[in-house]
Amino acid sequence: MFLLAMQLVIRPYSPSDKDAVLTLYSVGMCEHIHPCFHNAMTSPLYLAITLTLCVAGYLLSSVLGAVMLLGVWVGLVYYCCHEVYAAGVRERLRTDMQDIPGNYLSRPDDCFWVAEAEVDGRAQIMGIVAVVAQQSETERYGTLTRVVISPLCRRMGVGCRMVQTVIDFSKERGFSKVMLETTSPQIAAVALYKKLGFRHVLSYSPFGVFKLARVIIFRMEKHL
Repeated sequence: MFLLAMQLVIRPYSPSDKDAVLTLYSVGMCEHIHPCFHNAMTSPLYLAITLTLCVAGYLLSSVLGAVMLLGVWVGLVYYCCHEVYAAGVRERLRTDMQDIPGNYLSRPDDCFWVAEAEVDGRAQIMGIVAVVAQQSETERYGTLTRVVISPLCRRMGVGCRMVQTVIDFSKERGFSKVMLETTSPQIAAVALYKKLGFRHVLSYSPFGVFKLARVIIFRMEKHL
């Protein structure tokens, strides 16, 4: 595995990468569903709700009633956790990820990179990351997005190299900062960003499934 990290090549996206990139993105983002569900159901509030529903179902009906009520509650929470990530993947695959060259490589200040390594004699995509140039009234900055690292090479510095690629690119383009958004279940990603100098500037939770899934969106930025 250490050799794999040393042989890693980070390069711009090529159209021949499409299938591997879309698969990695889909699988990587949906991996957050189960940690999200675990975090929600083990929170003090949801543990209290679960216990209350069990008791209420038993007192108002029977053991079967308690089980059914609990099943509806757990199913609702899981559905919300699932939709937080799966719905986002469906939308991205239908829109910007469907035409990566057009959406990320058609302007000189945007880019989409892949991390490629040879595994068992065959080149494989091990990570992806992108940056999109943004212009506000006062500054020009880059938004870091679409970060996914393959499970085969996590905790080996690949994520650090991918994010650093975006930082270096942004400095070359004269951006004032790099901004990103991530979610509260993505603990390893948040730790990586902090290690690389990003600081937390805003937290918010949209209504709907995000609220019920108890997912908080963290906005972070690094000034260059």
